[in-house]
Amino acid sequence: MEATHKFVCQDDLVNPLSSMGMQVACILVISHFFHILLKALGQPGPIAQILAGMVLGPSGLSNITEIKEFFFQASAAEYYEMFGFFCRILFMFLFGLEMDFAYVRRNLRVVCIVAYGGAFAASLFGLTASFFIYKHLLAENAKLNASFVFCTMLFVSYTSSPVVNRLAAELRFATSDIGRLATSSAMVIELTCLLVFNLIIAFTRLTALRDGFFILLGLVPILFAFKYLAVWLNKRNRKQKYLRNPEVLLILSILIVGSMLIEMAMFNSVIACFVAGLAFPKEGKTARTLLHKLTYSVHNFVLPVYFGYIGFQFDASHLKSLTNILIIVILVLLSLGSKISGTLAVCHFLKIPLNEGVFLGFVLNLKGHADLLFVGSASKALITWNPAAYNLLLMTIVINTVISGPVVALLMRREEKLFTHTHTSLGFEPENPDQNELRLLACVYGPRHISAILSVIATIRGTQTASIMPYMAHLIELNQKRRTNVSYHELEAEEMSDEEDYGGNDVLEIHAAVDAFTAETQILINLNKAVSTLSNLHEEVCNAAEDLRATIILLPFHKHQRIDGKMESGKDAIRTTNQKILRHAPSSVGMIVEKGLAGALGFSQLFTVDIMQHVATLFFGGPDDREAIAWSTRIANHPRVNLTVVRFLPTESSNTRNMKVENEMGGNSDIEVYMALSSLETGNDIDNAFLNDFYNGYVASGKVGYVEKQVNNGAETVAALRDIGDLYSLFIVGKGGRGHSPLTTELSDWEECPELGTVGDLLASSDFNINGSILVVQQHRNSKKELVDD
Repeated sequence: MEATHKFVCQDDLVNPLSSMGMQVACILVISHFFHILLKALGQPGPIAQILAGMVLGPSGLSNITEIKEFFFQASAAEYYEMFGFFCRILFMFLFGLEMDFAYVRRNLRVVCIVAYGGAFAASLFGLTASFFIYKHLLAENAKLNASFVFCTMLFVSYTSSPVVNRLAAELRFATSDIGRLATSSAMVIELTCLLVFNLIIAFTRLTALRDGFFILLGLVPILFAFKYLAVWLNKRNRKQKYLRNPEVLLILSILIVGSMLIEMAMFNSVIACFVAGLAFPKEGKTARTLLHKLTYSVHNFVLPVYFGYIGFQFDASHLKSLTNILIIVILVLLSLGSKISGTLAVCHFLKIPLNEGVFLGFVLNLKGHADLLFVGSASKALITWNPAAYNLLLMTIVINTVISGPVVALLMRREEKLFTHTHTSLGFEPENPDQNELRLLACVYGPRHISAILSVIATIRGTQTASIMPYMAHLIELNQKRRTNVSYHELEAEEMSDEEDYGGNDVLEIHAAVDAFTAETQILINLNKAVSTLSNLHEEVCNAAEDLRATIILLPFHKHQRIDGKMESGKDAIRTTNQKILRHAPSSVGMIVEKGLAGALGFSQLFTVDIMQHVATLFFGGPDDREAIAWSTRIANHPRVNLTVVRFLPTESSNTRNMKVENEMGGNSDIEVYMALSSLETGNDIDNAFLNDFYNGYVASGKVGYVEKQVNNGAETVAALRDIGDLYSLFIVGKGGRGHSPLTTELSDWEECPELGTVGDLLASSDFNINGSILVVQQHRNSKKELVDD
């Protein structure tokens, strides 16, 4: 008898685990097959994964008796519930780590109005639908109470942020303005619905408030533990690029234990996991390691299985009844209509275009996460569902998502302009550059380039309150002949244990410099690696800039300055890649030439020496020089930068007049600055109009100095540049686009590096001794307006 009991216990333990493992494997295989087929039709991965679950579930292969007996074990539901619990912990913690909270904070009003507008309209429908559901779906002995009404309202108004985030990543609209609004609104709806759901549970139990207090009391120490643990791990073993697996396990164990305590108190731990990820320190190797490990596992394993399990629960046998079909059709149509109509109403209030409103409405109708809790095990204490009601509501969730996902993909193909990369140049920014977020992609080939690049990032941010989203790509050339047969994915895993290839110790120095920069400036830089062959490395950069919708690409110059002041060439591969990026870049490009290492005014010493940096913007005319002025408007707002614009004009066409202006910067109205300002009636009309606006906005207020130099030819231009060569720690100049200007034409006779332009090449030359670095700016070449100006 004991042997039989032991065998039954082992069988009960092994069979559900083996069936769940087989189910997970089948979902991954079938979803991959569907993804290959549907990707050609523009359909995202979550739809393929839900369909894979439907094929494997009771509506498909599980109709076969043998498969049904294998997959649907007596205690399998508990294992699936526990598996779903761990999945929710991981991807909600990851979403908290990845959350762009700065965007939500800046656009809190718009995000909340869009989120709550559609949710409010849907909740009104849920309020009326609750009576219909109660009559047709609820158990006979169940009573209509407030908890049931609120759960129905939450079920209808809910938006699944995991599905929205994954859809945005698959369709590549996550970094667009409309995409960021959609993902942020979805997260607000999800957190609000979960908070209300937990409050409903709290007020239905006598001890819920006490348990909630202890949960809050326990959550705060966990957040502090994460904070100090991350700081300690960042300082520990500085020679390691990433944390070791036991250290990662320690962090996740704390998260899991805290989540289990919350669940044991009959509350939902999703919000706590998200808050833990949101509050986790983002700087240092701890956050980088968690993002590296969790991103791959969650996006390629956890979420596909989770979405597949949603489809797996779809049981089409309940559609045999015409009444059930009508109930589902009514629920789906009214849910879609109420969410879209509410979203369109608030979009009209916010003056958001109709096509964007329709897109937002369908995106915010995606379901498939917390709404399973509203109708599943988490609501058992509140509502007594009969099996038919549960399955019909579950089918409503699946059908809503299966309809909305393809519609979103179709709208993206029809409304491509909504998602195109439009902010390709700072020249199109408004007068106040601090109002808009600046997205830039900085490229480095090694530690030698990091200091100058970081200095440019810090200065181009401008004021401390200005919004900037910097990304940094470590460009690594993939050698054609490799000394190992290990695949690159496996090699990257070895690199986690300090493998010397593909970045080697350069990664340590780059990470250390970026971490120090973040600690000093509070500017968080998103690090990544681009590994490709030399012929395709520029494509990696251009594709990344387009996907990230970067307005600026920063590149280092291929030469570096020796201790004797001479410029020495580095790898030819760097110059070749830079030239290709300049030709194919989808946005404006800046190339920084680091000089002045021996001088006290070195631009790379911006943070090591607390002195004012004097910066000069050289203006000869043309679109690139206008773009350089646009960059200067942001740089001028930096508290450690004193900017002067130097305009070069032919002597015979200049009509110089001295002007006295009040210097209003810092409130010192008694400081008087004398400047030379030529009549704006001379020169190119577009340049004059541009400088006129710039003068009125920045020079007249005293933020920027303005000087004019009168020259007739290239020789006088060189002499004028030599006169100011020792006065500034950074020179900003446009690459070209000036036509055949007599002021620079003669300089091209000894041009060595055409990628810097005529003036930039002169300033970067070893024969031209200056104590300042050079930032050469090229405006995005695909701008129709600028092509006409040229």
